[in-house]
Parts: sequence; C-alpha cells; structure tokens
Amino acid sequence: MGQTAAYIESGTLELYVLGLLSPKEQVEVERMSNEFPRIKQEIREIELAMEQFAAANAINPGTALEDKIFAAINAADMTSPKPEVKVAQLNPPVSVGKIRTLQFSLAACIALLLVSTAGLYSAHARLDDAESRIAQLSVQRDKFAANASFMEHKNVELHQIADMVANPSWSVVKLAGTAATPTSKMMVYWNRAEKVVLVDNTKMTLPTNDTAHQYQLWALVDGKPVDLGVFDMKTDQESILVKMKEIPMAQAFAVTLEKRGGSISPTMSSMMVIGNVAI
Repeated sequence: MGQTAAYIESGTLELYVLGLLSPKEQVEVERMSNEFPRIKQEIREIELAMEQFAAANAINPGTALEDKIFAAINAADMTSPKPEVKVAQLNPPVSVGKIRTLQFSLAACIALLLVSTAGLYSAHARLDDAESRIAQLSVQRDKFAANASFMEHKNVELHQIADMVANPSWSVVKLAGTAATPTSKMMVYWNRAEKVVLVDNTKMTLPTNDTAHQYQLWALVDGKPVDLGVFDMKTDQESILVKMKEIPMAQAFAVTLEKRGGSISPTMSSMMVIGNVAI
C-alpha cells in the first residue's frame, strides 16, 4: 500500500498522461496500472481532471475555419482511392479533445515551472538580504561586546586608582613640566613595599612623540638615574594605567625624550617633566 501511494505521489502518472515518459517508462506505468487498480484509477482521474480543465478554458474555432477543414477532408476523400484495409484495433484512438487537453496541460506545467523559478529566485534574494542583515547585526554585537569589555576594564582601573589614592602604601607623585615644556605634566603611582610603578595616562599632557622616539621614565636614586622603561604619548591608550619597571627606592621621577627603545643614560636637554617623592 505504501509503495502504491509513493508511486502515485512521485508525479510519474502526470508525466505519463502528458506523454512525456520514455517508452520504457510508459511500459512500466502500464504494468503497474494492470497490477494495481488504484494506479489505474488515478490515471483516469488525472485524465478527467485535465480534460475538464481544458474544456473550461477551451476556445472554439470560428465557423469559417471549421468549413475549410471539412472541405479539405471531403476533397481528399473524392480524389484519393479507397483501398480495402483490414484494421486490427489494438488501442482506442486518441481524440482531438484529449490532444488539446494534453497540449494545454503541458503549457500549464511550463507556466507553473516559470512561476516556480521566479519564486525561487525571489526567495534566494530575500535569503541573501537576511544573511546580510544577520552579518551586520553580528558586527554590531561584536562592537557592543568590545565596548562593554573596554568600559568594564576602565571601571576596574578607576576603582584601582581610587584605592591607591586612599591607601598610604601608595605614593602619588606629580611630575611638572621643565623649561623645555612648561605646560607638560603627568602622574606616577609608586608602591614602595611592592616596588610597583604605574603611569596614569589620563593625567598625562606631553607632546605626541614620533615613530623614531619614545618617552623614558627614570627614577632618581641617591642622585643617579635608574631606567624604568619607555612609553608613547597616545590619545587612544587601551589602559588608563601603564605598568613600568619596579623600583624599591626613589627620591624623584623624571621623563626624557629618547630614541625609540630607550637610552642607557638620560638626555638632560630633553627632560620633559620631573617630580619629587613626598617624604
């Protein structure tokens, strides 16, 4: 029963009625129809449905065309010999109405195929548009997540700064500009016990350095400069606090402009800011 239903739903019977199957396939349909009455009944119902559809939309030929057709048939009968022919009728003849029905059904199938193709193209275009919108939403989501992470990191650093200012273990050293750059300034946080040195980007106003130079932080220990590392003056710093090299003792901090990568000793003529550690 399941095999019969699947065969009926496959669309093979409609193609058989339209005459679009190969001879081998036609023989197979006829075999199945002889074996299964339900298939034979389905073929009859398909033929009837197509005939009814064609009859409902048929256009009758004009009277003049009908007269010409019968006149041509009569003329052929009068001029042509009528040999005696023995006819062995194997199959019932195909009626003109049935041919028209099949032709109309074939045209309807082609039209349906064109409509289906247009529908698929439209659906594909809508799918592409939906995928583009999803990609845009994904980019916006990633940007939002990055901004949220950035703000969360900033918030943590701000709390850290507030704790350092309130903690006596931390020294807040303000560095002021020299004669070379009197408007420059910056702030350094130093924890003597933990030897930690942090530079605050939000409190830094130094001239922007070029790609060939960097700023270098120094600690003055008993009058001698000690290198604490290099940094760049940028307005788009990812972090508020920049960790420098550790130092257990310092009487002052200073910044000079050096070649990129830093120098062994500070260039005194390029000193930008300096500040003493409060006792």
